[in-house]
Amino acid sequence: MRLLLFFSLALAALAAPPAQDRRNTETPHTDTHFAMPDYPTREAWESRARALRRQILFAAGLDPMPARTPLRPQIFGRLERQGYSIEKVLLETMPGYYLGGNLFRPLGKTGKLPAVLSPHGHWLYGRVEHQPLGSVPTRAIHLARQGYVVFTYDMVGYNDTLQTPHVFGGMREQLWGFGPLGLQLWNSIRVADFLESLPEVDRSRIGMTGASGGGTQTFLMYAVDDRIAYAAPVNMISAIMQGGSPCENAPGLRVGAFNVEIGALMAPKPLLMVSATGDWTRNTPREEYPAIRRIYDLYGAGDKVETVLIDAPHNYNQASREAMYRFFAKHALRDAESAVSEKYKEERTALEPLPHLLALHGRTLPPGALTYEQLFAQWVAAARQQTAAADPAALRLRLALALHAEWPAVVEQETAAERIVLGRPGRGDRAPGIWLPGQSRTAATLVVHPEGAEAARSTVEAEARRRAGRALLALDLFQTGAARAPRDRSHRFFLTFNVSDDAARVQDILTGLAWLRQAGYSDVELLGLGKASVWAWFAAAVTPERIALEADTSWFAGDDEAFATHFPAPGIQRAGGLEAARRARP
Repeated sequence: MRLLLFFSLALAALAAPPAQDRRNTETPHTDTHFAMPDYPTREAWESRARALRRQILFAAGLDPMPARTPLRPQIFGRLERQGYSIEKVLLETMPGYYLGGNLFRPLGKTGKLPAVLSPHGHWLYGRVEHQPLGSVPTRAIHLARQGYVVFTYDMVGYNDTLQTPHVFGGMREQLWGFGPLGLQLWNSIRVADFLESLPEVDRSRIGMTGASGGGTQTFLMYAVDDRIAYAAPVNMISAIMQGGSPCENAPGLRVGAFNVEIGALMAPKPLLMVSATGDWTRNTPREEYPAIRRIYDLYGAGDKVETVLIDAPHNYNQASREAMYRFFAKHALRDAESAVSEKYKEERTALEPLPHLLALHGRTLPPGALTYEQLFAQWVAAARQQTAAADPAALRLRLALALHAEWPAVVEQETAAERIVLGRPGRGDRAPGIWLPGQSRTAATLVVHPEGAEAARSTVEAEARRRAGRALLALDLFQTGAARAPRDRSHRFFLTFNVSDDAARVQDILTGLAWLRQAGYSDVELLGLGKASVWAWFAAAVTPERIALEADTSWFAGDDEAFATHFPAPGIQRAGGLEAARRARP
């Protein structure tokens, strides 16, 4: 009893959980005004950066990475103009899936040349958009004349890249991490593969720039692919708007994160933040730029990040482009005078008619091109092969990423008689329940029931544990029992910023198990009843310790329909689903 009293007094000294569960009261969304966390040391930032990169890749469905199959580039329709050439390109970025684009190359240049990936964003005409607020061909032409090899390429569902719509995917696709954001990020990775395969390209000088949705593609790409050596995401890194399209908002992408953190992942390499007075980047000079500059300063590289504010609406106009040319010239062309040089000003340029740019003008996709359903089936088959080949530790990590689950180092508690509330410091979550110490000082059972703690305590299974002398912890997991509360799910892209209810329940189980360990119990059992048996299985799979588990999941088929109905957690099938949960347990 003295040992239990010691633990009770020690735990009572910890901070108590909040009065309300933050998962209900704070539901961030794309228009939330976020604040950059403080990273006092380079080590603290790099730890966070590793976690962010893994989170981005998993949300994109690219963890683990798909196989880099042959690109089989088709390059044709070459035209030579004053100082540059244009060619049409089709790349097979996955078997049977084709990305369209245009390759702009300098004429009259020798030696190894820098290269630029040029995604287009949500302009009506995609990569062939040409108007005062934004012209994709104009920036490619001027970059090529300045000495860069430039590839402009489609977002999914635009121009020549038509095997999926731009907006696609329901719950089944979400379960498997198949969506426009991931497909576009994969296309960008393969574009970098293509550019570095060209004999004239200097692989150490590959950059990237795009505006709006193309800006999102730019910072997501440099976040996960270290080959991007210099970058200019335009009109997109913002603390007050995170993106308005599904291709910018995969489920899980920004749980506990936002674009300024992601944008800072370029550090310490050269980064230009171009912003506009007339959109959501209007605060960049006084808010977003200083936040990212602080990360660069951790590397002693504050001079590598710059910002420019253009007095214009949302754009990639001439002024924005010329700022980019000067910045790229400084870092990629090593032109120390680029900031004052007149040679980076745009000249009037004749643009090509659309038939000269569109790769599928007068052509069809190559034989063997897949339909949408075939692409999705191929994605699922590849994911299953990766699951089958993975070891338990890898599966455990993927499941934790899918569920945004962690084993808390410390658990907060609040007690009153047999009532208890548990939570994680700094997270703001709250799991109320019932705590019934037993005769044993080492043996305890956490019992979870879909109707909450009172229902759990009343079961014959719980009573049997009590008769055996085990301590009993029964929790009202998130949105069950006494933990039911209003939760605003009305915002677009809710699951981009917030975990699913089932993921939150898995976390509450982990918090309960960690508290039992913290309280000194070495023989810990998890008992999952009814629908809660699935929650228990996944919680047991992601614990770092061996936990005894009793949970009958014979009723749960583990197929897409079962997950969509009973455990709709985005990415859970991509992580391996029920098979992974069974194999991953420590």
